[in-house]
Amino acid sequence: MCGFVGFTAVDFDEGVNRAIVKDMADRIIHRGPDDEGFFVNDDVAMGFRRLSIIDLEGSHQPMQNADGSVTVTFNGEIYNFQELRAELEGMGYQFKTNGDTETIVHGYEAWGTGVFERLRGMFAIAIWDAKEKQLVLARDIFGIKPLYYQHEGNRLIWGSEIKSFLAHPRFKKELNREALPQYLCFEYMNDSQTMFKDVHKMTPGHFMVFKDGKATIECFYKITYKIDRSKGLEEWADIIKDTFDESVRAHEIADVEIGSFLSGGIDSSLAAYCMGQHHDEGVKTFSVGYDITGSEEQRDKAENAGFKIKLDELKDAREFAEWAGLSNKDVQVTAKEFLDIVPTEQYHMDEPLGAPSAIPLYFVSQLASKEVKVVQSGEGADELFGGYWIYHDQYEFSKYFKVPRALRAAGGAVAQKLPPFHGRHFAMRGSGGPEKSYQRACMNYMWDEVPNVLKGYNGPCKPWEWCKPHFDEAAVQTGGGDVITQTQYVDMVSYMPYDICLKADRMSMAHSLELRVPFLDKKVLDVALQLPTDCRVTDEHSKYALRRAAAHLGFPQKVADMPKQPFITPLTVWLQTDLYYERIKEAFTSPAAHEFFNVDYLMKMLDDHRSADFSTQEGRSKLKMMRIWNVYCFLCWYEVFFGETSKQYAPKTQVA
Repeated sequence: MCGFVGFTAVDFDEGVNRAIVKDMADRIIHRGPDDEGFFVNDDVAMGFRRLSIIDLEGSHQPMQNADGSVTVTFNGEIYNFQELRAELEGMGYQFKTNGDTETIVHGYEAWGTGVFERLRGMFAIAIWDAKEKQLVLARDIFGIKPLYYQHEGNRLIWGSEIKSFLAHPRFKKELNREALPQYLCFEYMNDSQTMFKDVHKMTPGHFMVFKDGKATIECFYKITYKIDRSKGLEEWADIIKDTFDESVRAHEIADVEIGSFLSGGIDSSLAAYCMGQHHDEGVKTFSVGYDITGSEEQRDKAENAGFKIKLDELKDAREFAEWAGLSNKDVQVTAKEFLDIVPTEQYHMDEPLGAPSAIPLYFVSQLASKEVKVVQSGEGADELFGGYWIYHDQYEFSKYFKVPRALRAAGGAVAQKLPPFHGRHFAMRGSGGPEKSYQRACMNYMWDEVPNVLKGYNGPCKPWEWCKPHFDEAAVQTGGGDVITQTQYVDMVSYMPYDICLKADRMSMAHSLELRVPFLDKKVLDVALQLPTDCRVTDEHSKYALRRAAAHLGFPQKVADMPKQPFITPLTVWLQTDLYYERIKEAFTSPAAHEFFNVDYLMKMLDDHRSADFSTQEGRSKLKMMRIWNVYCFLCWYEVFFGETSKQYAPKTQVA
């Protein structure tokens, strides 16, 4: 687990390029504090920061083959490297290390870009092929590990984090202002673009060949549903149980101690439990909650703000750890700690992300990093097995879609012109295809709200158009499957890599902690893609077969049947306190806010939220937590990368 950087060397001599790539690598030292390495010649400069997990004394990078014609930097873990190594040794390749990186080196020699489809694991890879004078970049099929690039003429800059690009004197740092409407609707970037102009994310399951100034991108893996209705629910539950247990065991390969996050929900509980069954000496687990001490009134507000959803899961995590015989440690985050860390969180994120759940992930990673170097977590279970409430949402729309589209379109057009009323958003979202009903496209701001908040934006804002390519692809890859299956597919190719995996990687690596995700595994995915819809989502159940798998393991019914909950935060209540109100008011009235947003609209949202009475329907309708937080996170991100704070990140290497 590491980080890498690089660029094609078209501007400067070797000495200057070496200084630049060193500066770039130093910007992401948190990804690899244990070691560094560089490869620089007339064609390319490659830098590497290492977090040593496997083959601690060997496996230094950049790593080359025997004649130096292949040079590799690699971030991630390959869980089938031992099988691939045996195959390559049978072909005559000789190995000098005991790690997984050399498998990629010789695998590329043997199979070229065909090596990527053989890898089981999480990875971002950069390969310099000296014989072909070409650079090859690749990213794992889920997008667990990050990989960014900027292409301008003969120059390609790439790296694990965009902040490393700031060290390159030729990097043009510009805001991608046109992406703001998409961010406001989704809270993340729904496609390969970023908020930095002309900086892109490598699409998961794809590789790039960069040669003679031309970049060619190809797909090496496509998620494809192949539903198998020959098995019943309980048989699928047994298959899931066994497959996931094997994945957890594979993800335990390490030469350092490994622990697990534990939220109290079914996903992380399954990962922690399986680990515990594999280790007689016990497994360390780590949980996070909130310090909401204060008056009874504050506590009552917190309960009401959650609409019967608990404020945190510490009690559940502690109870499960005791039942499973796990050694659990936890941390409680105060309101001030939560607010103070936002600029740091957004700096590590690289891209503005309005998900409040990133912050507890930051603090639990900080806690775990004091005890272990690697943790497993439960990310991916909801996307693969049908856990999110938006799938039930689409379940309702699947019934509404039986109404002729022309009637739905007319109803949606009328609803959009009317003042808010119960069912208005449903009518608007149901007026088109599944891409329009997709809840993530208006998770924060509905499309008719964007012109109100965004300065100088005349619209129209049609976020479903950003989703449509994903849904068109979903129709093919699901074999024309139902709307729930299509929505899961879209989540897997957009929300999962660009939100879930983004924050999981950045918040853990901010503390030099490797986070592994055994649900996001080729073998687990293969099972998930065969599950009939009613083994995933029904009128009464989510993650139905996965919950039955937990029951087959003997899980307490409370855990196996626990309803899906978000990574809960008390933000709704905290935004009514003086601390939050004044801090956010300062941001909402700043020069940056005046540049991008309608400040009067921002302040009305903030004031309405502060005065909202949780006990009434009218009061609850004024709650704007996600809208407020989304804008606030963008302003914090903008200050870090484009405001006064950004001056400290200027390139160290000065060139003419």
